[in-house]
Amino acid sequence: MTSSSLPKQTPPQGTAPADRQATVQRLAELRGGPDVPQRPLDARALAALAANPGCRRRALLDGAGVDKSAVAHALGSPAPFGQSQFALVRGNAFEAAVKADGGEVLLALLCEHTGAARPDPAEVTVPQLTADGPAGRAFRTRQALIEADGGRWTLLDHPLLALEVAGSTAYLEPDALAVHPDGTVSIIEIKSFPILDGSADPVKVGAAARQAAVYALALEGLRTVRESALLVCPKDFSNLPTGGLLQLRKQIAATRRQLRRLTRLEEIAAELPEGVHFAPDQEPAALTAAVESVPAAYAPECLSTCELAFHCRDRARSAGDVVALGRSVRGELGGLTTVDEVLAAASGDPDNAAAKDPAAATLRRAAALRAEALAAAEPATAPGPEAR
Repeated sequence: MTSSSLPKQTPPQGTAPADRQATVQRLAELRGGPDVPQRPLDARALAALAANPGCRRRALLDGAGVDKSAVAHALGSPAPFGQSQFALVRGNAFEAAVKADGGEVLLALLCEHTGAARPDPAEVTVPQLTADGPAGRAFRTRQALIEADGGRWTLLDHPLLALEVAGSTAYLEPDALAVHPDGTVSIIEIKSFPILDGSADPVKVGAAARQAAVYALALEGLRTVRESALLVCPKDFSNLPTGGLLQLRKQIAATRRQLRRLTRLEEIAAELPEGVHFAPDQEPAALTAAVESVPAAYAPECLSTCELAFHCRDRARSAGDVVALGRSVRGELGGLTTVDEVLAAASGDPDNAAAKDPAAATLRRAAALRAEALAAAEPATAPGPEAR
């Protein structure tokens, strides 16, 4: 594989210290106070946010570090979100196995897929990245990347990267980074789902590629990132590691574009009513009002990526919003945004404004076909005694 220098991202403009401190204080207030722990904004959350950049609700709550799972429970709409304990234990055990012996297995797989010469384990540098707090770990990672010696391999185990997103700093933790002798960096993602007969679940592979793209954005300006990341998974039904390459160029371009579309957090927070916060231990009515004060952009895909998805789905259904049926359906319906408008357009009533929408003719045809299908499916009426 040849390395490629990805398009450089213009570094975000620095925020004045006073403004930044005001934003940090405001986000702490939204969590319920400075004593409320901040939930980290990780690569998985950023990838999901990038896929739905129009959702201000998720952008603000994730950026402020609000515990959305606790909020969902308090609202009475908990979501079965996240990995099971068994999956977490299995994943941690697999990751520990492939990182044993100084990452010899990881580098062997990387060299196998990139065509590089396999290094002697004694010649691989594995810097210590421990430090107090996320900012300290991110600084140690940055220093290790800058100091990586060209001409030999460097393997970073669980580095921490910082990325500015919508006015908030996200700390991202790749499974591993490998600095090649030529100075380029490979992102390594370790997952517990299997690669069966050379292929894996495309949905899970796509999610891994989006996470890797977020890491690539955080690395810009530090090192040249290779255009492919290494995905390491169990082979078939064993615990033996195997790998494959994730192409990142398109994912990076799409993720960068989507993250740039996010409204800055201070702008969203400025539109909230006075005193609004998202502490889950407040009165249920107040918490509901606080959540509803931030516009959401629900789509069925949110059910697998956001803890508040059930709450937002219930609200979308109650409002009769067609987006609850999916983005593809919403796109087909044009200017018809509610279920009532869709039914009115399908009824054929010429006096209804919805009947003039370009999608109305298609809806009337679909309604007619549905009526025919239902009529054909009705069982024949049994003959009465007089007909026997």
